[in-house]
Amino acid sequence: MLPYIFVLLAIAVRFLPFAGPLNVLPHAWHFTPLAGSLLFFGARGSKRQMWVPLVLFAATDVVLTKFIYAYSFSWDQLVTWAWYAAILWLGTNLREKSGPVRVIGAALASSVSFFLISNFAVWAAWPNMYPRGLHGLMMSYAAGLPFFRGTVEGDLFFSAAFFGMPVFLMVLSRWMHKTSDDHIAAA
Repeated sequence: MLPYIFVLLAIAVRFLPFAGPLNVLPHAWHFTPLAGSLLFFGARGSKRQMWVPLVLFAATDVVLTKFIYAYSFSWDQLVTWAWYAAILWLGTNLREKSGPVRVIGAALASSVSFFLISNFAVWAAWPNMYPRGLHGLMMSYAAGLPFFRGTVEGDLFFSAAFFGMPVFLMVLSRWMHKTSDDHIAAA
């Protein structure tokens, strides 16, 4: 149940308005639960339903691109969808062992890969935005740097929170059970 809840939370956050100077960004500086929810779904979600978050996030991208931002659709969006699938797959590697170091490593890999892949795709797909050649590619990466910090912070925070939630709930359940046993013993 938690993997689905976290995916729905990530989708909802994408539609929250950002109260900034542009007042149109659905999330502040890429601080989102998207990668964390994909990692968690890959690790704890149904193997037969791995397509669910992929389809939901792709549909969300279509709605945001066409109706919220009113941008045209380009092949670079397919690169983003392939990245979603890759992060789901990366999450499956956390099924058996999902200790803190592995979760942090997966979250960092998510952040770095998204930065490298998405900025490259924008540079390649939109020739009017950046000049062709290495200089234009570096301009694309430089333009993405302000968002990279938020991506890393969001991926680390939400991955830790999502993977820590079952542990927290188990500890809470044990504490509640112990407390009720103490009350029964006292009676």
